[in-house]
Amino acid sequence: MDYIGYVLIGIVIAAMSMKFMPIKGVRQISVADLKNELKDKNKQFIDVRTSGEYRGFNLREFKNIPLHQLKQKAEKELVKEKEVVVICQSGMRSQNASKVLKKLGFEKVTNVRGGMSAWK
Repeated sequence: MDYIGYVLIGIVIAAMSMKFMPIKGVRQISVADLKNELKDKNKQFIDVRTSGEYRGFNLREFKNIPLHQLKQKAEKELVKEKEVVVICQSGMRSQNASKVLKKLGFEKVTNVRGGMSAWK
């Protein structure tokens, strides 16, 4: 393989690994940490799974805003000045949701690592 091929492979690997890296300015917590935070009335809890997943099993403190609707609903249904705690099934969609919220100007965003799968 020539030099250009190695460079292209390196770029692809770097791009893919960035997808899985924590987002700057987003706090990461475990489900054990979440259990203590659920009592905090000053935080907003959102579950970005589909409506069907949410109906199947959910935590009552979490409001369901599916990831594909987040951009449209976030500014209407969430307060930018309050911390937003985000969960999904495994942590991948909530990671993406955290990026969306940061781009929309939400300052305090927390992602639950492992999601609902880790809760069970």
